[in-house]
Amino acid sequence: MKLRVLSYNIHKCIGGLDRKYDPDRVVEVIAHHQPDILLLQEVDNDAKRSQRHYQVEMLAKKLNMPYHQWSPVVAVRGGGHHGNAILSRFPLLEGNHIDITTPPKKKRSVSYAQQHFPHQPADQPIRRTLHLFNMHLGLSQIERKVQLRRFLDTHTSEIHDDDPVIVAGDLNDLYGNLGAKIFGPAGFSTVAKPAATFPAYAPMRALDGLYLRGPIQLVSLTRSDLKLAKRASDHLPLIADVELGDGQSPS
Repeated sequence: MKLRVLSYNIHKCIGGLDRKYDPDRVVEVIAHHQPDILLLQEVDNDAKRSQRHYQVEMLAKKLNMPYHQWSPVVAVRGGGHHGNAILSRFPLLEGNHIDITTPPKKKRSVSYAQQHFPHQPADQPIRRTLHLFNMHLGLSQIERKVQLRRFLDTHTSEIHDDDPVIVAGDLNDLYGNLGAKIFGPAGFSTVAKPAATFPAYAPMRALDGLYLRGPIQLVSLTRSDLKLAKRASDHLPLIADVELGDGQSPS
């Protein structure tokens, strides 16, 4: 089964250059790439700067992605929060919010959800459970390493090897070493040279990333180079085409 996964720090739908609040720009960028699954960071709820919108529901409706969840992370001055969201064309199961904050640093978290997909042949009681982790890591290198190691040790080590896992998000991977130092030893893989996604108007750093583990193949991983994407947020989205392998997990 082939899926398109899009990871995107939408910056509260506020443009990185013009500082204009314009959700329709973000919607147009996402819709152009026709994802099946969306992993979004910096999604507002009830914040004055974003007109008190519950952005995950607004985006879900505009993109016709009926299944969604949102986890608050950081309180916003003047009321409301921003956090992580997962949206999908398929039912989401067993959602969870994982706190990876390293005090006294700013709050950080991972959103988790499962999706179940039927497998061929259809007359056999076999399903595939896809595990989705959407994260936004800290700004310091030590902080990121502590957060990732704790997360991987406590939330992915118990997942069965027959189940595919996707970990993606705004990793703030300023030095591009999280793959070799953290994800690789934990059994995750990605492309050899991730695409630069920040700043959106002239990308120089591959702050955003997507990693896979288990029976799932990364067919391609690219960034959006739409002209509109350079204005819609301060990050460019990552677009991953993946293919699920054969599953052996009984339902």
